[in-house]
Amino acid sequence: MGREVRRVPADWAHPCRTDGGKSLQPMYDRSFAEDARRWKEQFLAWENGHNDVFDRPRNEDDTGEFWEYGGNPPDREYYCPDWPEETRTHYQMYETTSEGTPISPVMETPEELAQWLVDNNASAFAYQTASYEAWLRIAKGGYACSAVISNAGIESGVEGLSH
Repeated sequence: MGREVRRVPADWAHPCRTDGGKSLQPMYDRSFAEDARRWKEQFLAWENGHNDVFDRPRNEDDTGEFWEYGGNPPDREYYCPDWPEETRTHYQMYETTSEGTPISPVMETPEELAQWLVDNNASAFAYQTASYEAWLRIAKGGYACSAVISNAGIESGVEGLSH
């Protein structure tokens, strides 16, 4: 959980929830097809009695349905589109406390993105923002956890990991 940059198409507009709310739809930045394939494989292994589906032995107490142990199948609504790599030409900063929602508009360069985050006092963690240099490190492809705790106290992962 924290902040990460995502490569997106220039015209990407992150969608709102489809349940009538105006909030943004949280979305993973990974392959729906791959997660669905893995879920199906685990489900079929469970149905066929394999005892290594969850990296632990299956015992006689595991009498429920697969989804009670392995969760529901992936929901396409929670996944970013599987864009071709060559169309991911722009940058957008996301919070990843949920599956991920943007905290910035789409920008053409990491430098533009970092400057926008500074100019708009974007949240790096709770009420804290971060310096241009710290945001730029993340905008160039890094990732920051939510917070770092040290003898100096609690600071955002964006700023704390830049020391």
